[in-house]
Amino acid sequence: MVSGYVMQEQPFSVNDGEGIRTTIFLAGCPMRCRWCSNPEGFGQKPLVGYYVRQCIGCGRCAEVCPQGIGIDLNDPEARKKCTGCGRCAAACPKSARRQLVAVRDADEIIAAAKKFSMFYRTSGGGITFSGGEATFQPELLDHLSKKLYDMGFSLDLETCGQFDFDELKPALNRMDLIFIDIKHMDDEVHRKYTGMSNKTVLENICRLNDINAEIVVRVPVIGSVNDSDDNIMKTASYVQENLPRAEMELLPYHELGKAKYEALGMDPPDASFYTPAPEKMEHLNDLVRQAGVETVSFK
Repeated sequence: MVSGYVMQEQPFSVNDGEGIRTTIFLAGCPMRCRWCSNPEGFGQKPLVGYYVRQCIGCGRCAEVCPQGIGIDLNDPEARKKCTGCGRCAAACPKSARRQLVAVRDADEIIAAAKKFSMFYRTSGGGITFSGGEATFQPELLDHLSKKLYDMGFSLDLETCGQFDFDELKPALNRMDLIFIDIKHMDDEVHRKYTGMSNKTVLENICRLNDINAEIVVRVPVIGSVNDSDDNIMKTASYVQENLPRAEMELLPYHELGKAKYEALGMDPPDASFYTPAPEKMEHLNDLVRQAGVETVSFK
């Protein structure tokens, strides 16, 4: 029996590939990007979020908690005790407690995705694996992608690029479209903001020449971090020289994940990060095109 840690399965997604898709968010990631919008996906364990602003203090969560945790789940001692069983989330009448990561059986995931097959076929959509980092659970990704591929579904993958290429190659070969990130071309800066070197990412981008899938290299554009002309030009030049058939997508920074940090009792992303202005984003896209790389947008 194959199972793994899942953040959510999001049907009717239209931003993670062509057509209408179900995006399967797998938990766990080797990077720690300081701007990440899905901090619940850092680790691999059942996890419950506490949205204090929606809490009415009814105490039903405390009544059903097997660990004896009170209403304030984000008290440091409460967090240590919490096993993420989800009983409080099921009992909460206002969704102030939410199951953010749960253990799911692979066959359950497949059965849920199959429910929307009509929408995939009529829209040219399918299934997208995301995260967290989908490649961080290679056994689960391989199992899911093989089963869904054999069923005839179109498959896409969103990845930070930090993975063992040889181990993941069978799954990569089942994909129709692969989105792979470059956070920064400078290795030292990349380490500072993600906790890891960019060496493996850049090597894997080169090796994607051996994969038949369409490739989109994504850059999450973070104001004050990687939005300089120099960095974007170097990124585009690297793509043009090493994976010339790839396209690029520049994604402006957003704060949509800020509430999750609060719900997990975590410090939010640095206040110095900001969303580049539309004019700045268009300028950066122009630089990419001037380097000989086509730009796309799935947002």
